[in-house]
Amino acid sequence: MLYLSNSKIWRVSFLKILVVGGGGREHALVRKISESPKVREIHCMPGNAGIAAQGVCCRQIKAVDIPAIIDYAYKNAFDLVVVGPDDPLAMGLVDALEAQGIPAFGPSKSAAVIEYSKVFAKELMLRHGIPTAGHKSFDCHEAAVEYIRGLGSWPAVIKADGLALGKGVIIARNEAEALDTLRQMMKERVFGEGGTNVVIEEFLTGPEVSVLAFCDGKTVVPMVSSMDHKRAYDGDTGPNTGGMGTIAPNPHYTPELAQRCMGEIFLPTLRAMQAEGCPFKGCLYFGLMLTAQGPKVIEYNCRFGDPETQVVLPLLESDIVDIMLAVRDGKLDEVDVKWRDGAAACVVMASGGYPGSYRTGLPIEGLDATGQLPAGKAEIYHAGTCKDEQGRFLTAGGRVLGVTAIGSSLTEALEIAYDAVDLVSFEEAHYRRDVGAAALGRPLLPV
Repeated sequence: MLYLSNSKIWRVSFLKILVVGGGGREHALVRKISESPKVREIHCMPGNAGIAAQGVCCRQIKAVDIPAIIDYAYKNAFDLVVVGPDDPLAMGLVDALEAQGIPAFGPSKSAAVIEYSKVFAKELMLRHGIPTAGHKSFDCHEAAVEYIRGLGSWPAVIKADGLALGKGVIIARNEAEALDTLRQMMKERVFGEGGTNVVIEEFLTGPEVSVLAFCDGKTVVPMVSSMDHKRAYDGDTGPNTGGMGTIAPNPHYTPELAQRCMGEIFLPTLRAMQAEGCPFKGCLYFGLMLTAQGPKVIEYNCRFGDPETQVVLPLLESDIVDIMLAVRDGKLDEVDVKWRDGAAACVVMASGGYPGSYRTGLPIEGLDATGQLPAGKAEIYHAGTCKDEQGRFLTAGGRVLGVTAIGSSLTEALEIAYDAVDLVSFEEAHYRRDVGAAALGRPLLPV
């Protein structure tokens, strides 16, 4: 059996796929890709200890080392390269791969700007009538300070224009906090060049919803909705992180809201990108706020979310490789994307101190014990792990593990996920105990 693409023909039972990245998102992508009967070999760079333990060939090449990735992909004749993180997308990895005749899943550099420039994204929405928060953009610290001092209502949202590892959004409760944030971003450059420009937005209220969507430039197919937990501590307190847990589907996201978002946000965004000369192909992440005035866009990401991917992909019933190839070839409308019933939950186990400073190299115990849980219900995705010479798993990052479970209901999925968390341990491990509580109408736990 053959698969015909715009550029080459694949024998569907012999596909070689390279996944770029090394976090929990990439582990979830590798796991879902490995379920495809069309795939015979998966490589990952740099990968992590959990991905390698799955029998995947991991190469210690950084995701931002574009020349090395191109060289490896060309020499190994991969049939598809899946790019996970934002940095290599913003650097033009997909463009560089395609220029060498290597098929890739992910947006071009010109399309990835929808994430790596908050200013571009806000202006895009303004030009094309896509609902979002009111805002002002600044490249001058003094002008931003003057604007802050003239604000009449608080809190306010301050965003670094560029990429900031998911931490470049600050909710300032008052003028003093806002001025301190501007100083750190624009003067001290805590986010490097990402804070050269800033966006100051009105503060929106309402339930938050994350919707990932497959896009091929003209067709958009939303995935199961999810709810992320960005704050570090119970009670939805503490600093913003890359994500401390997530659930899917999001109970606030009704079929009626989904239809409204398709008409007011998803399709208009895809058409706007076409009109701007940078059609989007890949996975487009819509961060939404369900306000009293209707759904509004908080942010776009140009790739699979992390940890949203860890709960969305386990609910995908269709072959993800078929979908990715169709996205790349502009034939997404020819694929039937199906989802399984039920719910999924992910609890992130992080290093003590994250998102600030933390220790690494701490032994992880109990990873094999999750076999005690119902078969096919629990999965542990490695985000920041490595192995020592004795073969022990060690912590190697801020977010260490994404303990994920699926169930017939959200309540069941959360129970299984937390049962799995109880079986795993490492020194100074930190995780939120109230993931999914708000979705179930339960009170958030106190810090």
